[in-house]
Amino acid sequence: MSRKSISIFLVMALAVLLSLGCAKKEVAPPADPETISAEERARLAEEERRKEMERQALEERRLQEERLARERERIQDEMKAQDAADQIMATRIHFDFDSYELKPEARSALQKISEHMKRFDNLRLVIEGHCDERGTAEYNLALGERRARAAYEFLILLGVGSNRMQIISYGEERPLDPRSNETAWAQNRRAEFKILQ
Repeated sequence: MSRKSISIFLVMALAVLLSLGCAKKEVAPPADPETISAEERARLAEEERRKEMERQALEERRLQEERLARERERIQDEMKAQDAADQIMATRIHFDFDSYELKPEARSALQKISEHMKRFDNLRLVIEGHCDERGTAEYNLALGERRARAAYEFLILLGVGSNRMQIISYGEERPLDPRSNETAWAQNRRAEFKILQ
């Protein structure tokens, strides 16, 4: 055989092989449900049931994680609100003798209180006005009320709703320091803040 005939033979053989290799495979038609055995149907049903149970378990886990995240967030918010309430109740502002004018440090303290009140809109406040023992009981009750009202009105100017605050005057009835000297009197001329539950 000549080289030419060998080449032609190889080309033809390659073409035959390629045509056989590229033949389309027939796809088996889906099995007729009536021709599937009872055992195969049971296996498929069991597999479907298992997949559904896995899906339900995943959904339940997701819902549980969401509930836990909401609960953690609620607890954190409550802790932050309690911390804010503690800071408010630890605050006292002091006044000069026979005065209800707010000093700069009192305004600064009230600014912090207003920030807490605006951040936690469930907090409600009672502002207590107090006086030292000098003056009549009636005069001191009126002065204590003016001191509490000065704090109240300043908080309103800072954006705290008036419906979230109350004022009360104790006059000279609840001194911080029961002594009768200038140091004690300076401590007793004050406004205090309590959180309503």
